[in-house]
Amino acid sequence: MKAIKIKQPAGLENLLLTEMDAPSPPGPGEILVRLHASSLNYHDYAVAIGAIATAEGRIPMADGAGVVQAVGAGVGEFKPGDHVVSCFFPHWLDGAPRIGDFSTTPGDGVDGYAREYVTVPAQFFTHAPRGWTHAEAATLTTAGLTAWRALVVEGRIKPGETVLVLGSGGVSVFALQIARAAGANVIATSSSDEKLERLRALGAEYGINYRTTPEWGRAVLDYTGGRGVDHVVEVGGPGTLAQSITAVRIGGHISLIGVLTGWGGEVPTAALMLKQARLQGIVVGNRRQQVEMVAGMEASGIRPVIDSLFALEDIANAFQHEKSGRHFGKICLEF
Repeated sequence: MKAIKIKQPAGLENLLLTEMDAPSPPGPGEILVRLHASSLNYHDYAVAIGAIATAEGRIPMADGAGVVQAVGAGVGEFKPGDHVVSCFFPHWLDGAPRIGDFSTTPGDGVDGYAREYVTVPAQFFTHAPRGWTHAEAATLTTAGLTAWRALVVEGRIKPGETVLVLGSGGVSVFALQIARAAGANVIATSSSDEKLERLRALGAEYGINYRTTPEWGRAVLDYTGGRGVDHVVEVGGPGTLAQSITAVRIGGHISLIGVLTGWGGEVPTAALMLKQARLQGIVVGNRRQQVEMVAGMEASGIRPVIDSLFALEDIANAFQHEKSGRHFGKICLEF
């Protein structure tokens, strides 16, 4: 079978297409999956370029979607022919967070899904939404579940509330769609007026170009009559957090889910304290939340926004496209 492996030192030039033996048939509690798609996330990019260290020969990509080929003894949740999607934390099945690293995350601590077949415990996957393509389903593992947990699970979003999303990457676009499906209003930022128009077409009621309006937190306050937003889906990190604190309402909720502007930096603690806002770090979610999200996607009719599709062997160019920032929504691999 075809697979991508990371040769050390890591770098996009060292993502190597290789031939591997097919995996063994599924044992008790296991499933064999023919993978057909994955989707790119910043975490995958960080592993691919070596910003997050991983082992020699690691198979990258946390997101995987495909079709069950065979099931082992004792597996009742799946049958051959079922369409499935992978879990980011395959051992975090339910309940409060218990994992504080990526040692069990496919594509980082263990081999991921940039390959054609995999045999794993059945709990590593959930059913995919009915009628979705494999590429669409693959967007849920990381980006979709992160946005779902931020707004639905932790934010307990309500109709009439207002959500601020930053940029037009996969998490932000999913957050916009989930917020609108919940009856909430959305304010969006972007460095591109063209992308702001696309965000408005998806349902954002107001857009702010953060290049021409660097104090966009104040612009959000002005637009909301000084109240601020109920939820901020904060994907930038240290370079954007101060503006997000400005933008959030007193007693609001900021989901800190990204580090696109760096791994650490100064936090305006006094401003956060005076806002009495809840700043919560979020790293994807558990398997139960993914099952609930899939049901929510089917009920709401949300479909992912896919920017572009690349072949498995073209993974380096896919990451280059992600690095460029030109994409809108998700970049996927199909194989």
